[in-house]
Amino acid sequence: MRQFKIIIEKHSDGYVAYPLGLKGVVVGEGDTYEEALADVKSAIAFHIETFGEHVLEGESPVLEAFIAEARVAV
Repeated sequence: MRQFKIIIEKHSDGYVAYPLGLKGVVVGEGDTYEEALADVKSAIAFHIETFGEHVLEGESPVLEAFIAEARVAV
């Protein structure tokens, strides 16, 4: 069993979830927070089973995650 930090975003049409600390793209979605979390947990397990443990982050796991807002001129 391994612990992951997971970002869950609420959008107008549902929720999107993705883990930090994995190599590759892993995304879950659902109509509710709980569905998105369950979906991304399943996707994480599938990703590791499919591509092997080398997709796990090496020596420096994510200790904390922060969300910031910034204006960017485009």
